[in-house]
Amino acid sequence: MPVYLQIILITIGMIVFYILAMFVTGLGIRKLCFKIISHMEDQGAFSAGRAINVQDKRGNFFKMGMLNYRPKALQMLVADGVVVKTGNGKYYLNKDKLATIKKNSTP
Repeated sequence: MPVYLQIILITIGMIVFYILAMFVTGLGIRKLCFKIISHMEDQGAFSAGRAINVQDKRGNFFKMGMLNYRPKALQMLVADGVVVKTGNGKYYLNKDKLATIKKNSTP
């Protein structure tokens, strides 16, 4: 097999691997977002008075692990406005935004 063909195949393989890795990571973060929302609904965290503590930082830098996407998922929920962070570092769900998302996601 010619060298130029090997280079092209390796490049294509690396691109496919990268896309698959990003897709799997995205699915994991999506699943964690649903878990965080479910946990907050179970706790009744729908107002600042009922806000709860949620792990938003990695505990120990040296024990960070490869699959700890919970802080990233929480960051995404806050950026979308589904979860609101209070001044004392606790979190609660935005009822209006959550209802809009649930309404749009059901067929």
